[in-house]
Amino acid sequence: MKLFKSVAAPLFGAWSLTAAASMDAASPQDVLRTTADQVLSEVTAKKTELDQNPAGIYKLVEQTVVPRFDFTTMTQAAVGRYWPRATEQQRTELTDQFKELLVRTYAVALLGYSGQQIEYLPVRLNAGDTDVLIPTRIPTGTGGPPVPINYRMHQVAGQWLVYDVVIDGISLVTNYRSTFASTVRSQGIDGLIKQLSDRNQQLRG
Repeated sequence: MKLFKSVAAPLFGAWSLTAAASMDAASPQDVLRTTADQVLSEVTAKKTELDQNPAGIYKLVEQTVVPRFDFTTMTQAAVGRYWPRATEQQRTELTDQFKELLVRTYAVALLGYSGQQIEYLPVRLNAGDTDVLIPTRIPTGTGGPPVPINYRMHQVAGQWLVYDVVIDGISLVTNYRSTFASTVRSQGIDGLIKQLSDRNQQLRG
């Protein structure tokens, strides 16, 4: 997960819309570009404040990331074939815990943003499409080649939402799936919920 934390944070945290309704008609790439500029500018402007009080990043991420990610679809995909076995209550708990894990992980990494410039690549989007891949690249800051980061988005109730992030060919959802499957096989659905809860408790400090 190191690559996800170090490279994806600026982009993961970029999906924000304080006025979401006004952007619903925009193309998914337009949404990304506009919101990335907005959030990363805010992080840069508040850097001193956030350095003194890092906990402030969570409020920013909660306001900006959560509305633009389809955490239910992401959790379902990460749990995979075990999702149908979960009760409605377990599905809710899994989604809540997985969402918190992602938000906290990338909120912390977002504090390390140092002005990397996002490169937006051409998007293949036909009229009527409700599922699209948004390709971008971002420099690593180490002199190596930029890292490709692709966003999988779909429309839900007229809004473009992210349901997976693919970094350098590695899917965020798939990256978690094998670990989740192993936990469910040995400890059941409730064991996975507890594992996620324990991890979130550690991240809360």
